[in-house]
Amino acid sequence: MPPDPITITPADLTDDISRGLVAALNAELLGVYPEAGATHFEVDPAEVSGGRGVFLVVYQGGTPVGCGALRVLDGDENDDGVVTAELKRMYITPSARGAGLGRRLVDALEAEARRLGVHRLVLETGVRQAAALALYRATGFRPIPLYGEYLRSPETSICMGKGLAADENP
Repeated sequence: MPPDPITITPADLTDDISRGLVAALNAELLGVYPEAGATHFEVDPAEVSGGRGVFLVVYQGGTPVGCGALRVLDGDENDDGVVTAELKRMYITPSARGAGLGRRLVDALEAEARRLGVHRLVLETGVRQAAALALYRATGFRPIPLYGEYLRSPETSICMGKGLAADENP
């Protein structure tokens, strides 16, 4: 029997499927990080649509099993003229993990970033998320200093970055 087909498609963050996946992610994170202030991160639907970013849903055999977002950061260009975007709300349901879907989702988000003219990606993940850290390292992300809202959670946050051109640094 052939494996279930995998599709990754843009979605509105306010759709029922999107909200369900984000709610599952939030519930999982709350269980891993019960301390106050460790899961204060949000994303506005306007930040991941209309040319400012994208929200993607992963389907396996027609069933939604994951999601991830890309948002171009405010200011668009840093002092060095490089457009930076942030990966957000990365999630694969527990039953679908271990099949390479996270890597496929990162690849799809990178493709969207390139389409939007992004040169550098950044992200935040938690210190207790070994699988996420391994995925990000395997896809070329390296530690960077905490930034933005993550400065409020230095005990639980790890920030990472990646240049999208072969000769760029995070």
